[in-house]
Amino acid sequence: MQHARLAAEFLLVDHDPSISESLATYLSERGHPSNAAIEGNTALDWLSENQCEVVVVDLNLPNANGISLIGSLRAIDAGLPIVVFTERGCDEAQVRAAMRAGASGYVSKNLPVEQLYCVLARVLAAARYNARRVRLQRELLGAA
Repeated sequence: MQHARLAAEFLLVDHDPSISESLATYLSERGHPSNAAIEGNTALDWLSENQCEVVVVDLNLPNANGISLIGSLRAIDAGLPIVVFTERGCDEAQVRAAMRAGASGYVSKNLPVEQLYCVLARVLAAARYNARRVRLQRELLGAA
């Protein structure tokens, strides 16, 4: 799906605005424009107007659960990397359900912010590599 513009590298969706907004600020200060949302509907509305490269989703969202949001995100863009944001002691069955719904992976929000940054930067690098690979394959197939 093509959007009007690349507005952020990361979209962070967490029920706790102090977590999503502080991580968005941390990433933005390090050269990774990021947007924060506290509800699934807010995230979907934002994505209808904007584009991002990676979405980070908390499983415990108001007005919708993270697993249903993952399904909605997959319907919008099947290739969008989605990372589940878990809390210490989270239900492993929920994480498995999120992976089945289309999450690309998961990370604990209890990690120090520097480690979260490293994990998310690697996910972003992998997403860019895959997007470049797909673009080059299309160019090669178009030239053949």
